[in-house]
Amino acid sequence: MSRIAGTWFPVIVLAAGAVAVFVPGAFLPVAPFINPLLMVIMLGMGMTLRGADFALVAKRPIPLLIGVLAQFIIMPLAALLLVSVFNLEAAIAVGVILVAAAPGGTASNVIVYLAKGDVALSVAMTSVSTLVAPVLTPLIVLWIANSYLAVDTVGMFISIVQIVIIPIIVGVLTRRLLPGLVDRIIDWLPLVSVLVITLVILAVVAGSAETILTSGLIVAGLVVALNGLGLLLGYVAARLAGLDEAARRAVTFEVGMQNSGLAAGLARTHFTPEAALPAALFSVWHNVTGAMLASYWSRKPPKPREVAGVSEERSGR
Repeated sequence: MSRIAGTWFPVIVLAAGAVAVFVPGAFLPVAPFINPLLMVIMLGMGMTLRGADFALVAKRPIPLLIGVLAQFIIMPLAALLLVSVFNLEAAIAVGVILVAAAPGGTASNVIVYLAKGDVALSVAMTSVSTLVAPVLTPLIVLWIANSYLAVDTVGMFISIVQIVIIPIIVGVLTRRLLPGLVDRIIDWLPLVSVLVITLVILAVVAGSAETILTSGLIVAGLVVALNGLGLLLGYVAARLAGLDEAARRAVTFEVGMQNSGLAAGLARTHFTPEAALPAALFSVWHNVTGAMLASYWSRKPPKPREVAGVSEERSGR
């Protein structure tokens, strides 16, 4: 069930978004539970982390540093370009910036695996970008978005700690202290993540249904452009840095695929429901493009010398 849910995730979230647009009233009661639902996803992420994932930070710091820097430089600059070029409503502009300032999404790890990329590096980049997000995400949003709407950086920091850091720590401790329990439920975590993020999308889209019907095409175009720039420039940055092909693929998806669920939760908590619209659309689109690019790369595996580091890391996990 988890495998099927993961494979069909783009279709599932696309269908959920369509349903929420046309029947928004049915899903508005879910809105107050968006942040607790995101905490469930982060708890599951924490349960999947092992010591070997964090050991990679010390063993291969340069590729990891390049990936995390690319994550928090490329996407915010791409968002700054887009919101500067287009005359956007303040809420939509802030929503685009929030998506760009979010850490890497956990779905990227699965996509990197399907693309025959460096999975260990991908997991490490997601973990580190998530752990530094309480500081970097509010600062980036303040830098770019403060001219559109007032930004509560302290409140945003507290929200990210509550939604992301605490559940991840609880998940890691649960794996450490109750490994038998985690081993019994870990195969169900992908299914749980799909169901929970689908509920989040239903709630976010329902709250923005009117905006979608009036300016949905414009926002969709911005989301497509932001995702495309992230994927393209992520690969270019990794190549210029001299990383091998497997690592380039990991950096590509880490930069281009954001934790849009977190962005949606922050938007609704600290701004307006309309500000969550770019995140909702990004949740659908980045999974579609990620799956398509992974399908292409899966037929072009890196050369043996380029995947040696991946094999070594996987054997140590």
